[in-house]
Amino acid sequence: FILVAVGTPTVNEKIDLTQIKSASNTIGRLIKNHDDFISVIVKSTVVPGTTDTVVKSILEESSGKKIGEFGLGMNPEFLREGNAVADFMNPDRIVFGYEDKITLEYLHEIYSPWDVDKIIVNTRSAEMIKYVNNSLLATLISTTNEYSNIAKSIGNIDFNTVMNAVHLDNRWSPIDKTTRERIHPEIINYLKPGCGFGGSCFPKDVMALAALSKEIGIKPLILDSVIKVNQLQPKVILEYLEEKVGSLKHKNVLVLGLAFKPDTDDVRESVSIKLMEYLNTQKCNITAHDPISIENTKKIVDFDVNYVIDWKKELSLNDIIIISTNWNEYRDLKFLDDRLVDKIVFDTRSLFSKNAFRNADYININ
Repeated sequence: FILVAVGTPTVNEKIDLTQIKSASNTIGRLIKNHDDFISVIVKSTVVPGTTDTVVKSILEESSGKKIGEFGLGMNPEFLREGNAVADFMNPDRIVFGYEDKITLEYLHEIYSPWDVDKIIVNTRSAEMIKYVNNSLLATLISTTNEYSNIAKSIGNIDFNTVMNAVHLDNRWSPIDKTTRERIHPEIINYLKPGCGFGGSCFPKDVMALAALSKEIGIKPLILDSVIKVNQLQPKVILEYLEEKVGSLKHKNVLVLGLAFKPDTDDVRESVSIKLMEYLNTQKCNITAHDPISIENTKKIVDFDVNYVIDWKKELSLNDIIIISTNWNEYRDLKFLDDRLVDKIVFDTRSLFSKNAFRNADYININ
């Protein structure tokens, strides 16, 4: 078997299958004169209907063989950046998409060491599982952010408490009938306000599924809204900051965190970059820190940013400190209160409680 795990970026809001097509063509030529039965199993995230049409046709054309003379399958990955090895070794389920019985047998053999739920479907259903999985999580994030924005505009609402109360609904956090203890599923972590989602998966997958929907004549009203809310969220939260502190023009701002999430150097679709883009329009003097993603940021940011290694030394030199990625090391901020006299700490990731600082003016987007 051959596992295909190449990139499927989004270009002009549609999935780009260039690498999938190239890999399929190469594999087809390699199996052309191979006597063994070889299964080609796609792991890349591709829109439903890709494996059994695009991949299949290229393999047949370049190999001169028909499906049945080679196998075809789809085995989506559910790996989080920064947790990939742990997620691979401890999956919550494994999806077997197949177009022939031999490929299904191969998939069972490959994953025989794992005693978890194994979902057996055709390749289109396997592809759809991955997209619905990511799009539904993205929808929860955008929906929660919209509720938070509404609450802030109404005023005098403790939205953090609102969401905690919602989380206690038995349908989100059920109570074990035997132990009477409440179960707090990980999905709860997506039901809190923030500055939006980024990274290499959620944005591109939601856009790709929305684009496919339009191609087949379905108006993706919810998916389009998820994208729009997420794109606007960085600007919305900085406008909220302006309501609290006044104009940001020419302010000295320290941005803590550049990666789209902690424990990765990935800055693709990073909210931190979008925050800095808005700050740049306000002619702010921007200083930025991240433990490992500064070099990646420099490749895509085309305006002046003062990148620093020691963020703690910069606290006294800036008017506003924005926590935009919840790296664990930024928790040290609460021990540096003496450097935060007359400073504004804008916590977009709810890293601290409202009483964490004595000297700083602490603002949480909740």
